Amino acid sequence: MISLCEFVDLWRDEAGDCYATFPVGAHRESWRLDSKVFRRWLSVRSYEETGLAPGGQALEDAIRVLEARAYSEGPKRVPCLRVGEAEGRAHLDLCDAAWRSVEIDGDGWRIVDRSPVAFVRSGQMRALVEPEGGYAIDELRRFVNADRDEDFVLLVAWIVAALRSTGPYPILVFAGEQGTGKSTISRLVRSLVDPNAAPIRAVPKDDRDLVVGAVNSHVLALDNLSSVPSWLSDALCRLSTGGGFASRMLHTDREESVMQAMRPIILNGIPSLTDRPDLASRAVTVRLRPIAETERRTEQEFWEDWSTTAPRVLGALLDAFSTGLRRLDSVKLERAPRMADFARWVTACEPGLGFEPGAFLAAYAANQADTTETTFEADPVAVAIRDLIRNDYPTGWNGSATDLLVALNTRTPEHVRRLKLWPPTASALGNRIDRVAPVLRSIGFAIDRRHSGTRTISIAPAVR
Repeated sequence: MISLCEFVDLWRDEAGDCYATFPVGAHRESWRLDSKVFRRWLSVRSYEETGLAPGGQALEDAIRVLEARAYSEGPKRVPCLRVGEAEGRAHLDLCDAAWRSVEIDGDGWRIVDRSPVAFVRSGQMRALVEPEGGYAIDELRRFVNADRDEDFVLLVAWIVAALRSTGPYPILVFAGEQGTGKSTISRLVRSLVDPNAAPIRAVPKDDRDLVVGAVNSHVLALDNLSSVPSWLSDALCRLSTGGGFASRMLHTDREESVMQAMRPIILNGIPSLTDRPDLASRAVTVRLRPIAETERRTEQEFWEDWSTTAPRVLGALLDAFSTGLRRLDSVKLERAPRMADFARWVTACEPGLGFEPGAFLAAYAANQADTTETTFEADPVAVAIRDLIRNDYPTGWNGSATDLLVALNTRTPEHVRRLKLWPPTASALGNRIDRVAPVLRSIGFAIDRRHSGTRTISIAPAVR
């Protein structure tokens, strides 16, 4: 079996995981050495040569030798899932049977049979449609029942950013009442970037399951959320801007497993999903209108129509991507919003999308302001602080967290103080103020916490 791997390219990534790139018919594939696909390929090769299937122990021994060779002798490469970059060009894995990809640069895009990027795949990934050039992004409009043109602009902006191999990535949130097609549009959007056997999924049990899903696909899509608990909000924020997740390895006491990921994320649900300020600041919220009975189509009609339109839409997105690569170095933002890399990239792509100059930044600013207002109204502590300053301390508040908590408890109704979100102690209030400070500043309050001598909190009134 070792001799059958004479033409196999063995390599490893930075974490020490080992891979094999091997010929399959007229193309080459890359898989982890411990994957079922490579085991099956090696077993089939052995059967073709000897007429016998290898025993389990012989197969394990051969793979151990190959792992040792890959780790000690093989080059170090970056395995890429769906998207990658090499030699100044972007690459998008079509994930088809021929292992073709799309190569994109400032001059345009083209389908290539062999990519310089070390693309790897998971078993759940599915093929992208083959893009067609010569169409405009307006081909997508009739599939999106957004309330406003600004929502369509933001949706397209998120998609063209999700096709990049580098983040940070904003979190796309579809909001709307029952019957607005949130799950359908989530599936549709994912099909343009990272088709999967399970395109939308339920909320995972914990952050480990969340990250396992993220490291096996480029896009993470969670469906029909009724709320976003604190642990999930924190984990999504780390995935959006990049972070590591560590846990103890199975069957060990001291070994630690670390998973790194930065992924585009899609969420949908009926209630507000961006109540926490840190999640809201990373989110792009697209509000959907109810679909009238006269406009409804069967699932079969909808997806058949989309199957003929999707190649045109993907081609239009790749045209815009090429425009962005050509213009990115010349784009300078006068004011950098949160997720500044995302804003700069989409601004560079604007001409290729057919948007008016500045249309995206205007839509993004309005969306952020609307999301911030919703986040503020959903936070009882922020609302209580605003009312306290406006009604009782028009010149401002200065004192300890203990004094502030007493003042807030005195003026806040009991049913609000019984909420889980209400801080029970001065320490908890101090932590909450750190979280809501950006929201309070957005409506004109100045927050200052000092730790010299005694710890004090200063809150200046809103600018009228």
